[in-house]
Amino acid sequence: MFDFLDTYPYLLPFIIFFGRIFDVSLGTLRIIFVSKGERLKAPIIGFFEVFIWVVIISQILSRANDMIAYLSYAGGYAAGNYIGILLEKQIAFGIVLCRVYTNKPGLKLVNLLSLKGFGATMMHGTGSVNEVDIIETVFDRKKLKEVTGVILEFDKEAFYVIEDVRTRQRGIFPKSYNLLKRWRPGK
Repeated sequence: MFDFLDTYPYLLPFIIFFGRIFDVSLGTLRIIFVSKGERLKAPIIGFFEVFIWVVIISQILSRANDMIAYLSYAGGYAAGNYIGILLEKQIAFGIVLCRVYTNKPGLKLVNLLSLKGFGATMMHGTGSVNEVDIIETVFDRKKLKEVTGVILEFDKEAFYVIEDVRTRQRGIFPKSYNLLKRWRPGK
């Protein structure tokens, strides 16, 4: 499969480095999908992750006998972690809960979120200094910038926390556009 490496042995460190980037990045995504309970995506990604790893490790065991190849392996691992994190941020997969604590009238924030299509629930609470309104909303992680923009526009001094949510049921969520609906009759 890699017979050309006998002719061009200087390519081996590059193949090792980029192969490790791919397999470690896939591993990062696989872990995220496993933690979110994605039973179909995680095994498919895992298959390709291990396939790439086996190919790379076989080349290391059969051809690599210098420090450059070993450094390429370690460097690819480190870069793969970094790129995997960047990919995960771009994909922004999952659901989050945002809990906002504000001294301003929370009903206004609930209405602002509602105008954007986000459901929200408000409660009253007692903080360490005074009364606060607590607003909770659940949404797709891809909408995080939009929601935090609404919060900060409402109250620049608001304290908020964001938590991962594994599942959600029955609520008010923004309508998402599905490209496949176009070809499904009756939908």
